[in-house]
Amino acid sequence: MTHLDTHAVHLGREDLTALGVHVPPIDLSTTYPLDSLAAGGTSYENLATGHRPGPGDSHVYQRLWNPNVDRLERSVAALERCDGAVAFASGMAALSAVLIASVAAGRPHVVGVRPLYGGTDHVLASGILSTRVDWARPDRIAEAVRPDTGLVVVETPANPTVDLVDIAAVVAQAGGVPVLVDNTFATPVLQQPAHQGAGLVMHSATKFFGGHGDVMGGVVAADEEWVTRLRQVRAVTGGVLHPLAAYELHRGLQTLPLRVRAQQETAATLAGRLAEHPQVARVLYPGLKECDPAGLVGTQMAGPGSLLAFELRGGYDAAAAVAQGCGLITHAVSLGGVDTLVQHPAGLTHRPVAAEARPDDALLRLSVGLEDVEDLWADLEAALG
Repeated sequence: MTHLDTHAVHLGREDLTALGVHVPPIDLSTTYPLDSLAAGGTSYENLATGHRPGPGDSHVYQRLWNPNVDRLERSVAALERCDGAVAFASGMAALSAVLIASVAAGRPHVVGVRPLYGGTDHVLASGILSTRVDWARPDRIAEAVRPDTGLVVVETPANPTVDLVDIAAVVAQAGGVPVLVDNTFATPVLQQPAHQGAGLVMHSATKFFGGHGDVMGGVVAADEEWVTRLRQVRAVTGGVLHPLAAYELHRGLQTLPLRVRAQQETAATLAGRLAEHPQVARVLYPGLKECDPAGLVGTQMAGPGSLLAFELRGGYDAAAAVAQGCGLITHAVSLGGVDTLVQHPAGLTHRPVAAEARPDDALLRLSVGLEDVEDLWADLEAALG
């Protein structure tokens, strides 16, 4: 297999014919039988220290290992072209595990590049996980790096303004410090940060991987050393992904390329129309030339994606009226699902962010789904009017 679309359908399913089934079985066991005390102890130690089970090893306990979670992890790792991946109960659990691993290694300092998802910004700024953060522009990262810097954290396209960041340039600025890229908005369909040298690639799997707004999870893809460390953190902190959630996310990968490309096509049309609407002051979308001055779409990214933001001329009141005035489009947080969502970041997901980094009160973020573009535009026009 050489094409991403084929990989998305078949990854993690290589053993199904030998098992005599067509879809992966769901293993809900919380505990597993042990052949002997000695063998069970060896299996436990192996898994609790972040390693894969060996041939014939017991899985011991669901918090340590689960076949459905493993299928998802192997699939995401292959799509992101990384050595491995570790799945967690949510995107924030995934980020927390990375931060805990970095602190445990004696590198508690983080360089953050804003804008970031509000939850990411909040956990870094609060220092709740014993990290310390310095914020830097993408071209000033090198000045912020210290001897105890363990991570550079960047999101591209960024939440909620869909700003693009040159990942290879960030890696060069980081000078050997691992770069974590939140790839939730792009997905591996449109961007594979490891190709640009990123050491860790994070996803809120709740979004595009699930795709239907009914399952939560997070995944970090990385090299084998980081994967082992993250599995160990997951084993001792308990941020494990439930097997049924893993099954649903693994299934979601099968249609991921089709969904992302169809949603992207509609988003591009809506961005162009919103840019011409008299009530809209500005549209932020990577497919618009002015939003991609470095030409990263077509080089770093295969396409502009299905997230866009737009600012209303009437400020907060106008933005609130549009969000509440939509009928077909749901006023709700989250993104990446089959139905279109609109939300006001400054008042919701980015409410905890420091005032100087908070999105404009006039800005709305639109996550475009799979509805017909004309129905979506009619709903937006009515709300704008």
